Amino acid sequence: MTLLTTNYSLQTRSGFTMIEVLMAVAVIVILTGIGIPFFREMQVRNDLDVAVNAASGGLRRAQMLSMSPQGDIAWGVKLQASSVVVFKGASFAGRDTNYDEQFDISPTIVVSGTTEFVFAKFTGLPTSTGTITLTSSDGDAKNISINAKGTLSY
Repeated sequence: MTLLTTNYSLQTRSGFTMIEVLMAVAVIVILTGIGIPFFREMQVRNDLDVAVNAASGGLRRAQMLSMSPQGDIAWGVKLQASSVVVFKGASFAGRDTNYDEQFDISPTIVVSGTTEFVFAKFTGLPTSTGTITLTSSDGDAKNISINAKGTLSY
């Protein structure tokens, strides 16, 4: 008797089926859809924080420069739609533009309240007091107040 042996080789296929690929794409799309609103909210909140830091930093810089004996002149800050400008002079309109220092803020931030402060030379005391309100596009607002002694609170 002869034994007849047949050699069957098993072929394995590697790869992904179309269903598996579609499922992976669907999971990625769902996770992205959930993540975008959170990212946007964090970005708006960060823009507001950056604007507050730029405004308060500009105010402190102008106050420090006005107390410096170099230049012997007042310094001030003007908050505009998308920037904070530290200027040399008694007013923004009469400033020396060669000394302007500009700090950009997001154009989505709305600036209201007192937008110009000038600090007296040598003493660093503000010539006016007031509150700056910075409002983000989603309605969050932060206030920066400056009192007669030049102290900032925010």
